[in-house]
Amino acid sequence: SFGPFRVIDPTRAALVDTTDSRSPAQFEAMLKAYPGIALIEMIDCPGTEDDRANLRLGRLIHARGLVTHVPKGGSVRSGGVELFLAGRQRIADPGAEFAVHSWADEDGRQAADYPETAPENRAYLDYYREMGMSADEARAFYAMTNSVPNADARWLSAEDMGHWVKLN
Repeated sequence: SFGPFRVIDPTRAALVDTTDSRSPAQFEAMLKAYPGIALIEMIDCPGTEDDRANLRLGRLIHARGLVTHVPKGGSVRSGGVELFLAGRQRIADPGAEFAVHSWADEDGRQAADYPETAPENRAYLDYYREMGMSADEARAFYAMTNSVPNADARWLSAEDMGHWVKLN
């Protein structure tokens, strides 16, 4: 086990817990020990305790070319959705679920409390573009996630998620 990651076999790992500031280094240690990992099974992904580290982790997943897969019954919530988007291929089985909402900073401010061009918002828009969305797709997806306050959630099925991002 490497933080929130569990190695299933030489080609697959599962993400089964909250990510935090240590997760990028734990992920890199896992790949050093198991260089053949090509797929991340997203079983129970409740989100993150560190948004900046989570976006770094997503970039590592994307740069490595890994596949992200949410099996039937898998649950990807909050910051876990950014990690799902990092997959070079994204697979969501029928019965997979996703939950999105606005982020909140340490002072309780949310995305709508900042100008659209503020670095706090640009970080996510830039990330979505890096993950393969067009500028319009990134803005629409980000607006949808931020239409729900941080203390609540908008639940999406695999089919719903497929309306927002390309699934394989």
